[in-house]
Amino acid sequence: MMTPTQGPGRWLTWDRPLPWLLPLTVVLLLFTVYPLFYNIWLSFHEYAPLKRQLVWVGGKNWSTLLEDTRFWQSIGVTMVYFFVVLALEVVLGMLIALLLDSDEPGFGFLRGTLTLTLVVPPAVVGMMFLLMEDPEFGVLSYALKSLGILDSSTPILSTPSLALTGVMLADVWQWTPFMVLIFLAGLRSLPAEPFEAAMLDGASAFQMFRRLTLPLMAKVIAVAILIRGIDLFRMFDYVYVMTSGGPGTATYTVSLYAWQQTFSFIKWGYGATISLVTLIIILIMANLFIRLAKVRW
Repeated sequence: MMTPTQGPGRWLTWDRPLPWLLPLTVVLLLFTVYPLFYNIWLSFHEYAPLKRQLVWVGGKNWSTLLEDTRFWQSIGVTMVYFFVVLALEVVLGMLIALLLDSDEPGFGFLRGTLTLTLVVPPAVVGMMFLLMEDPEFGVLSYALKSLGILDSSTPILSTPSLALTGVMLADVWQWTPFMVLIFLAGLRSLPAEPFEAAMLDGASAFQMFRRLTLPLMAKVIAVAILIRGIDLFRMFDYVYVMTSGGPGTATYTVSLYAWQQTFSFIKWGYGATISLVTLIIILIMANLFIRLAKVRW
Protein backbone atom coordinates (compact mmCIF):
# COMPACT_ATOMS: atom_id res chain seq x y z
CA MET A 1 0.00 0.00 0.00
CA MET A 2 1.39 3.41 -1.00
CA THR A 3 1.75 6.16 1.57
CA PRO A 4 0.52 9.73 0.78
CA THR A 5 4.11 10.78 0.13
CA GLN A 6 4.55 8.00 -2.43
CA GLY A 7 1.21 8.11 -4.28
CA PRO A 8 -0.43 10.77 -6.47
CA GLY A 9 -1.22 12.83 -3.37
CA ARG A 10 2.43 13.82 -3.07
CA TRP A 11 1.84 16.38 -5.87
CA LEU A 12 -1.13 18.01 -4.10
CA THR A 13 0.78 19.72 -1.30
CA TRP A 14 0.98 23.39 -0.39
CA ASP A 15 4.56 23.71 -1.65
CA ARG A 16 3.67 22.40 -5.14
CA PRO A 17 1.42 25.08 -6.74
CA LEU A 18 1.50 23.80 -10.33
CA PRO A 19 -1.15 21.04 -9.94
CA TRP A 20 -3.51 23.55 -8.31
CA LEU A 21 -2.94 26.06 -11.12
CA LEU A 22 -3.46 23.48 -13.87
CA PRO A 23 -7.28 23.89 -14.19
CA LEU A 24 -6.97 27.69 -14.40
CA THR A 25 -4.14 27.36 -16.90
CA VAL A 26 -6.24 25.10 -19.12
CA VAL A 27 -9.15 27.56 -19.00
CA LEU A 28 -6.88 30.47 -19.92
CA LEU A 29 -5.35 28.53 -22.80
CA LEU A 30 -8.74 27.50 -24.18
CA PHE A 31 -10.61 30.78 -23.78
CA THR A 32 -7.85 33.41 -23.99
CA VAL A 33 -4.63 32.30 -25.64
CA TYR A 34 -6.13 30.04 -28.34
CA PRO A 35 -8.80 32.59 -29.46
CA LEU A 36 -6.13 35.30 -29.67
CA PHE A 37 -3.84 33.29 -31.92
CA TYR A 38 -6.78 32.06 -33.97
CA ASN A 39 -7.88 35.67 -34.44
CA ILE A 40 -4.39 36.60 -35.62
CA TRP A 41 -4.43 33.69 -38.07
CA LEU A 42 -7.93 34.62 -39.23
CA SER A 43 -6.90 38.23 -39.96
CA PHE A 44 -4.73 36.94 -42.82
CA HIS A 45 -7.61 34.97 -44.32
CA GLU A 46 -11.07 35.76 -45.63
CA TYR A 47 -14.19 33.71 -46.07
CA ALA A 48 -15.00 32.95 -49.72
CA PRO A 49 -18.78 32.34 -50.02
CA LEU A 50 -18.45 30.54 -53.39
CA LYS A 51 -15.83 28.15 -52.08
CA ARG A 52 -17.39 28.03 -48.59
CA GLN A 53 -13.99 28.12 -46.98
CA LEU A 54 -11.34 30.48 -45.70
CA VAL A 55 -8.75 31.55 -48.23
CA TRP A 56 -5.37 33.19 -47.70
CA VAL A 57 -5.35 36.94 -48.46
CA GLY A 58 -2.10 37.97 -46.80
CA GLY A 59 -2.09 41.56 -45.56
CA LYS A 60 -5.10 42.65 -47.61
CA ASN A 61 -7.35 43.00 -44.56
CA TRP A 62 -4.77 45.16 -42.80
CA SER A 63 -4.22 47.44 -45.79
CA THR A 64 -7.97 47.76 -46.30
CA LEU A 65 -8.39 48.72 -42.65
CA LEU A 66 -5.89 51.57 -42.91
CA GLU A 67 -7.88 53.06 -45.81
CA ASP A 68 -11.33 52.39 -44.32
CA THR A 69 -12.84 55.79 -43.41
CA ARG A 70 -15.83 54.12 -41.75
CA PHE A 71 -13.49 52.33 -39.35
CA TRP A 72 -11.65 55.51 -38.37
CA GLN A 73 -14.97 57.28 -37.94
CA SER A 74 -16.11 54.52 -35.59
CA ILE A 75 -12.86 54.95 -33.63
CA GLY A 76 -13.67 58.66 -33.27
CA VAL A 77 -17.19 57.94 -32.02
CA THR A 78 -15.81 55.37 -29.58
CA MET A 79 -13.23 57.85 -28.25
CA VAL A 80 -15.89 60.51 -27.64
CA TYR A 81 -18.10 57.96 -25.90
CA PHE A 82 -15.14 56.68 -23.89
CA PHE A 83 -13.93 59.99 -22.47
CA VAL A 84 -17.34 61.60 -21.85
CA VAL A 85 -18.92 58.59 -20.14
CA LEU A 86 -15.79 57.81 -18.11
CA ALA A 87 -15.55 61.40 -16.87
CA LEU A 88 -19.23 61.48 -15.90
CA GLU A 89 -19.08 58.14 -14.10
CA VAL A 90 -15.95 59.09 -12.15
CA VAL A 91 -17.28 62.49 -11.05
CA LEU A 92 -20.79 61.26 -10.23
CA GLY A 93 -19.41 58.13 -8.60
CA MET A 94 -17.17 60.13 -6.29
CA LEU A 95 -19.92 62.62 -5.36
CA ILE A 96 -22.43 59.88 -4.55
CA ALA A 97 -19.78 57.89 -2.66
CA LEU A 98 -19.03 60.93 -0.48
CA LEU A 99 -22.75 61.35 0.24
CA LEU A 100 -23.17 57.67 1.19
CA ASP A 101 -20.01 57.44 3.32
CA SER A 102 -21.88 57.43 6.60
CA ASP A 103 -22.83 54.98 9.34
CA GLU A 104 -26.17 56.63 10.00
CA PRO A 105 -29.27 54.35 9.88
CA GLY A 106 -30.51 53.74 6.36
CA PHE A 107 -27.25 54.43 4.56
CA GLY A 108 -26.36 50.74 4.50
CA PHE A 109 -29.63 50.02 2.73
CA LEU A 110 -28.93 52.76 0.20
CA ARG A 111 -25.48 51.32 -0.49
CA GLY A 112 -27.04 47.90 -1.02
CA THR A 113 -29.58 49.20 -3.54
CA LEU A 114 -26.72 50.40 -5.76
CA THR A 115 -26.07 46.82 -6.81
CA LEU A 116 -29.52 46.51 -8.40
CA THR A 117 -28.53 48.30 -11.62
CA LEU A 118 -25.49 46.06 -12.02
CA VAL A 119 -27.51 42.83 -12.21
CA VAL A 120 -29.68 44.08 -15.07
CA PRO A 121 -28.40 42.95 -18.51
CA PRO A 122 -27.15 45.91 -20.59
CA ALA A 123 -29.48 44.94 -23.43
CA VAL A 124 -32.46 45.29 -21.07
CA VAL A 125 -31.19 48.68 -19.89
CA GLY A 126 -30.82 49.74 -23.52
CA MET A 127 -34.40 48.72 -24.26
CA MET A 128 -35.61 50.54 -21.16
CA PHE A 129 -33.93 53.80 -22.20
CA LEU A 130 -35.10 53.29 -25.77
CA LEU A 131 -38.67 53.45 -24.44
CA MET A 132 -37.90 56.31 -22.04
CA GLU A 133 -36.46 58.39 -24.87
CA ASP A 134 -39.25 57.64 -27.34
CA PRO A 135 -40.49 60.97 -28.79
CA GLU A 136 -44.16 59.96 -28.49
CA PHE A 137 -44.54 58.44 -25.02
CA GLY A 138 -41.05 58.37 -23.46
CA VAL A 139 -41.00 59.73 -19.92
CA LEU A 140 -37.50 61.17 -20.34
CA SER A 141 -38.39 62.93 -23.58
CA TYR A 142 -41.56 64.29 -21.95
CA ALA A 143 -39.61 65.64 -18.97
CA LEU A 144 -37.03 67.38 -21.20
CA LYS A 145 -39.77 68.90 -23.32
CA SER A 146 -41.63 70.11 -20.23
CA LEU A 147 -38.48 71.83 -18.98
CA GLY A 148 -37.94 73.47 -22.36
CA ILE A 149 -34.62 71.67 -22.88
CA LEU A 150 -35.83 69.62 -25.83
CA ASP A 151 -38.05 70.68 -28.69
CA SER A 152 -41.14 68.58 -29.36
CA SER A 153 -40.02 68.00 -32.95
CA THR A 154 -36.54 66.76 -31.94
CA PRO A 155 -36.44 63.02 -31.12
CA ILE A 156 -33.35 62.16 -29.08
CA LEU A 157 -32.28 58.93 -30.76
CA SER A 158 -33.16 60.07 -34.28
CA THR A 159 -31.16 63.30 -34.14
CA PRO A 160 -27.47 62.90 -35.10
CA SER A 161 -26.31 65.49 -32.57
CA LEU A 162 -28.27 63.92 -29.68
CA ALA A 163 -28.28 60.19 -30.41
CA LEU A 164 -24.90 59.46 -28.81
CA THR A 165 -25.91 61.45 -25.72
CA GLY A 166 -29.06 59.36 -25.45
CA VAL A 167 -26.98 56.17 -25.48
CA MET A 168 -24.55 57.62 -22.94
CA LEU A 169 -27.39 58.18 -20.47
CA ALA A 170 -28.10 54.45 -20.35
CA ASP A 171 -24.44 53.64 -19.68
CA VAL A 172 -24.04 56.31 -17.00
CA TRP A 173 -27.24 55.19 -15.25
CA GLN A 174 -26.17 51.54 -15.09
CA TRP A 175 -22.46 51.80 -14.32
CA THR A 176 -22.13 54.86 -12.09
CA PRO A 177 -23.11 52.67 -9.09
CA PHE A 178 -20.14 50.41 -9.95
CA MET A 179 -17.81 53.39 -9.50
CA VAL A 180 -19.68 54.39 -6.34
CA LEU A 181 -19.09 50.98 -4.75
CA ILE A 182 -15.37 51.03 -5.58
CA PHE A 183 -14.95 54.57 -4.24
CA LEU A 184 -16.98 53.74 -1.13
CA ALA A 185 -14.67 50.81 -0.40
CA GLY A 186 -11.70 53.15 -0.73
CA LEU A 187 -13.26 55.86 1.44
CA ARG A 188 -14.15 53.37 4.18
CA SER A 189 -10.55 52.15 4.30
CA LEU A 190 -8.94 55.59 4.71
CA PRO A 191 -7.19 56.24 8.05
CA ALA A 192 -9.08 58.59 10.39
CA GLU A 193 -6.04 60.26 12.00
CA PRO A 194 -5.15 62.69 9.14
CA PHE A 195 -8.75 63.90 8.92
CA GLU A 196 -9.02 64.40 12.68
CA ALA A 197 -5.79 66.41 12.67
CA ALA A 198 -7.05 68.51 9.75
CA MET A 199 -10.31 69.24 11.56
CA LEU A 200 -8.41 70.39 14.65
CA ASP A 201 -6.37 72.72 12.41
CA GLY A 202 -9.59 74.25 11.11
CA ALA A 203 -9.51 72.82 7.57
CA SER A 204 -12.74 73.03 5.60
CA ALA A 205 -14.49 70.02 4.06
CA PHE A 206 -13.31 71.02 0.59
CA GLN A 207 -9.71 71.45 1.75
CA MET A 208 -9.75 68.01 3.37
CA PHE A 209 -11.19 66.50 0.20
CA ARG A 210 -8.60 68.18 -2.05
CA ARG A 211 -5.54 67.70 0.16
CA LEU A 212 -6.34 64.41 1.91
CA THR A 213 -9.14 62.40 0.30
CA LEU A 214 -8.04 62.71 -3.33
CA PRO A 215 -4.33 61.95 -2.72
CA LEU A 216 -5.15 58.98 -0.49
CA MET A 217 -7.73 57.71 -2.98
CA ALA A 218 -5.50 58.20 -6.04
CA LYS A 219 -4.69 54.50 -6.50
CA VAL A 220 -8.29 53.42 -5.98
CA ILE A 221 -9.50 55.98 -8.53
CA ALA A 222 -6.81 54.88 -11.00
CA VAL A 223 -7.79 51.19 -10.75
CA ALA A 224 -11.49 52.06 -11.14
CA ILE A 225 -10.74 54.15 -14.24
CA LEU A 226 -8.62 51.35 -15.71
CA ILE A 227 -11.26 48.65 -15.19
CA ARG A 228 -14.16 50.76 -16.40
CA GLY A 229 -12.19 52.29 -19.26
CA ILE A 230 -11.34 48.91 -20.79
CA ASP A 231 -15.00 47.90 -20.63
CA LEU A 232 -16.18 51.20 -22.11
CA PHE A 233 -13.97 50.95 -25.18
CA ARG A 234 -15.64 47.73 -26.29
CA MET A 235 -19.20 48.91 -25.61
CA PHE A 236 -21.73 47.24 -27.91
CA ASP A 237 -25.04 46.42 -26.21
CA TYR A 238 -26.55 49.88 -25.77
CA VAL A 239 -25.79 51.05 -29.30
CA TYR A 240 -27.04 47.83 -30.90
CA VAL A 241 -30.35 47.91 -28.99
CA MET A 242 -31.02 51.65 -29.04
CA THR A 243 -29.74 52.95 -32.40
CA SER A 244 -27.97 50.16 -34.34
CA GLY A 245 -25.31 52.76 -35.14
CA GLY A 246 -27.72 55.38 -36.47
CA PRO A 247 -28.92 57.85 -37.37
CA GLY A 248 -26.45 57.53 -40.20
CA THR A 249 -23.16 56.76 -38.48
CA ALA A 250 -23.63 59.06 -35.47
CA THR A 251 -23.38 56.21 -32.92
CA TYR A 252 -21.27 53.77 -34.89
CA THR A 253 -18.79 52.38 -32.36
CA VAL A 254 -15.85 50.18 -33.30
CA SER A 255 -17.35 47.11 -31.61
CA LEU A 256 -20.58 47.50 -33.58
CA TYR A 257 -18.59 47.93 -36.79
CA ALA A 258 -16.57 44.76 -36.10
CA TRP A 259 -19.77 42.83 -35.39
CA GLN A 260 -21.40 44.11 -38.59
CA GLN A 261 -18.43 43.17 -40.78
CA THR A 262 -18.17 39.73 -39.19
CA PHE A 263 -21.79 38.61 -38.98
CA SER A 264 -23.76 40.83 -41.36
CA PHE A 265 -21.30 41.01 -44.26
CA ILE A 266 -19.66 37.61 -43.49
CA LYS A 267 -16.17 39.14 -43.61
CA TRP A 268 -14.67 37.02 -40.87
CA GLY A 269 -11.09 37.95 -41.60
CA TYR A 270 -11.79 41.67 -41.75
CA GLY A 271 -13.82 41.52 -38.55
CA ALA A 272 -10.93 39.71 -36.85
CA THR A 273 -8.57 42.44 -38.06
CA ILE A 274 -10.78 45.17 -36.60
CA SER A 275 -10.95 43.38 -33.26
CA LEU A 276 -7.16 42.96 -33.18
CA VAL A 277 -6.59 46.66 -33.86
CA THR A 278 -9.10 47.45 -31.10
CA LEU A 279 -7.15 45.20 -28.75
CA ILE A 280 -3.89 46.95 -29.68
CA ILE A 281 -5.44 50.38 -29.00
CA ILE A 282 -6.76 49.21 -25.62
CA LEU A 283 -3.38 47.76 -24.63
CA ILE A 284 -1.55 50.96 -25.60
CA MET A 285 -4.01 53.22 -23.75
CA ALA A 286 -4.09 50.96 -20.68
CA ASN A 287 -0.30 50.73 -20.42
CA LEU A 288 0.11 54.48 -20.90
CA PHE A 289 -2.43 55.09 -18.15
CA ILE A 290 -0.75 52.59 -15.83
CA ARG A 291 2.60 54.33 -16.37
CA LEU A 292 1.19 57.86 -15.94
CA ALA A 293 -0.94 56.96 -12.92
CA LYS A 294 1.88 54.81 -11.46
CA VAL A 295 -0.47 51.93 -10.76
CA ARG A 296 1.22 49.05 -8.98
CA TRP A 297 -0.46 45.69 -8.60
